[in-house]
Amino acid sequence: MKTTTKAAAAPDAANLDIFSSFAKGGKRQLSRTNNCVIYTRVSTKEQADNNLSLETQRKACEQSAHKNNYSILGYFGGTYESAKTDERRHFNAMLSFVKKCPQKISHIIVYSVDRFSRSGANAIYIAEQLKKEGITVFAVTQPTDTTTASGSLQQNIQFIFSEYDNQLRREKCMAGVKEKLLNGIWVSTIPKGYSVVRTTGKREFVLNDTGKLIRKAFFWKAEGMTNEEIKRRLAEKGLHLDGRRIADILKNPFYCGLLVHNALEGKVVEGIQEKAISRELFLKVNGVIASQNYSGYSITPENDYVPLKRFIKCESCGAYLRAYKAWKNKEYYYKCNTIGCKCNRRADAIHQMFTDLLESLQLNINDDSAKLIALQMIATYNKMNQDKLADRERLTKQLAEAEKKLQRLEERFIGEEIERDLFLRYREKYTQEKQQLQTGLAKTRDKVSNLGKLVEKAIDYGSKLKPLWDLAGYSEKQKLQYLIFPEGISYNRKNDECRTPRINTIFLYMQQLARVLAKNKSGNKANICNVPALVELGGVEPPSKHIRRKLSTCLFSYYLSALHRKKTNQCRT
Repeated sequence: MKTTTKAAAAPDAANLDIFSSFAKGGKRQLSRTNNCVIYTRVSTKEQADNNLSLETQRKACEQSAHKNNYSILGYFGGTYESAKTDERRHFNAMLSFVKKCPQKISHIIVYSVDRFSRSGANAIYIAEQLKKEGITVFAVTQPTDTTTASGSLQQNIQFIFSEYDNQLRREKCMAGVKEKLLNGIWVSTIPKGYSVVRTTGKREFVLNDTGKLIRKAFFWKAEGMTNEEIKRRLAEKGLHLDGRRIADILKNPFYCGLLVHNALEGKVVEGIQEKAISRELFLKVNGVIASQNYSGYSITPENDYVPLKRFIKCESCGAYLRAYKAWKNKEYYYKCNTIGCKCNRRADAIHQMFTDLLESLQLNINDDSAKLIALQMIATYNKMNQDKLADRERLTKQLAEAEKKLQRLEERFIGEEIERDLFLRYREKYTQEKQQLQTGLAKTRDKVSNLGKLVEKAIDYGSKLKPLWDLAGYSEKQKLQYLIFPEGISYNRKNDECRTPRINTIFLYMQQLARVLAKNKSGNKANICNVPALVELGGVEPPSKHIRRKLSTCLFSYYLSALHRKKTNQCRT
């Protein structure tokens, strides 16, 4: 007996749903909850002990959370931590909690943006990484909706100027520090082995019993003794130091009566402290230390000569390039440590490529053009917020109607027109409706009160990119680099060029406006941004009536001409 099998039906090739498994570019939907954490901090122990700032911050954050119907799952900070860097114990504990918490956290509530961080570019980077996880940073006194482009722009500007304000304070503080150091007075933590005594109202740094033991360590080292042996001998005499601490002490010129400090900008000055050893002995000891370094190259974690370390990547393998100083020619190099990857280049050559990138984004404009760009950026920001104004009016009306419904419901219940069960059911419904409207209304209230000043400062910053980078130290250069190029840059050894996947939209937009003005004024494609990565720039918003009133007749005429040519010939970098 023969059996026949029915052939399987062929798939319908016209049905595109069959091909959905091959689709690309789908956006990952992030779940949103009403769970939040609160982070508070002050900068110094004195502030934590002597004022009520922490309590004020906490109350304001709690009120904001209750107003938006958020559930508070944790409190972090509540103490003093400097926000100049993001290597903070309580801060990092909070970041770890919000990322790993089984109950999804969607909001970090802080009193103001500078309570979250004053590290500028790094703060922007952290906020962006949190946003990818569906977590937003919300400042009570500076509310913004960071789920929108305008809200992200505003918060990024706030992060930048929190760092700027921090730098201004540091400059004032460091001026006083430098003045004391130039007078020979040490202002930082007293090196081990010294005590501070006051005689006739003056501070003096005198050698104590520990300092006398440290003096012996210098003599032992001059005789060629190893650090381990010195450590053992000091321990026998009651002074316990690890090998790294001994090495730092032996390299500190404070013990021979000299002062070195970052505020002195490379200078060495005579100090007023008691000398533990002579200068000759100090030089002899450090000569012994230098002779024991037999490696072919030296590595320093933070070196001003190689600021692109931890920032530039190898385009071939994606690993960060490391930096080293060659023993033979004493030159610095960047090198990829991936086995088989031959990415190695002189540091000065890569620095030149990077400064070329900065110059391509730097604004070379006069005062009139700066005013035009500022007015256009303000107009663009206001244009982006027009929809929010309409939403705000609509939500305000709906909120008033919801409140009337609640009031009418209570009146009917008091008048015994409806039963209690019906009253409770509809009261819960109207209350939820009211809370949702209040939450939506709060998201429309992120208009900047001092937008003009912020834009002026951003333009001033964008006009000095290369000088700022050239004059900054290692840490400041790293912050500036990540501010302009949030995802870093990559180096292609084959083509000997640097590229960047993304540029900060603020600097990119300012450069676009500058190009439009320069092209119109000169009649050709002037001031073109020579950035290797292809970046599509959006169109320039037309000037508003407010801008027309403020622009002079001459400047406004060539500005309109530039806009006309912009429509017919879009530029790409």
